Amino acid sequence: MSMHGSRSGSRLAGAAGVLAAGLLLAACGGGSSSGAAGGSGSSPGSTRAAQEDGGGQTVQTGDTEYGDVLVDANGMTLYVFAADSKGTSNCTGSCLQYWPVAEASGTVSHSADVTAELSTITRDDGTTQLTVDGWPAYTYAADSGPGEATGQGTNLSGGLWWVISPSGSKITTTDGDDTGGDTGGGYGGY
Repeated sequence: MSMHGSRSGSRLAGAAGVLAAGLLLAACGGGSSSGAAGGSGSSPGSTRAAQEDGGGQTVQTGDTEYGDVLVDANGMTLYVFAADSKGTSNCTGSCLQYWPVAEASGTVSHSADVTAELSTITRDDGTTQLTVDGWPAYTYAADSGPGEATGQGTNLSGGLWWVISPSGSKITTTDGDDTGGDTGGGYGGY
């Protein structure tokens, strides 16, 4: 009898997960954006320090369950979107509520362990977005703080989302066992 109860609980939990994913996908289907804010969950102190710095976006590396990845000045994990192309963002409207633009201005600075080419593009709304090896970069609203990479490998807003290695390659592992090496060269094959 306990096996049956366990199986029912497992089915119920699975159904709840599918329902939650469906609701999130439905929410990404359209509508307008409230803007391209920075990552959520950062402390006011770290946000203030980044704003007072006055320079461009500081890109660093941060440790996640997928190894060392690129993070913004607040330590929030950076992602690339499979539906984008070099120099062009296809994340607009409600997509931006879940995947805020990694904004940058001026010269983009980085820590010594970042070897990716960093630059910017100007979006249609006038926002200046960080690019990594030409690919637009984003944070994920569901990441509540540094070290989180909950958007890794998700298929939301019309495509897959990947964290970025310090050399600029997407990391495509989703099992959390990566030790920091690049697992993909470039961004082709979508």
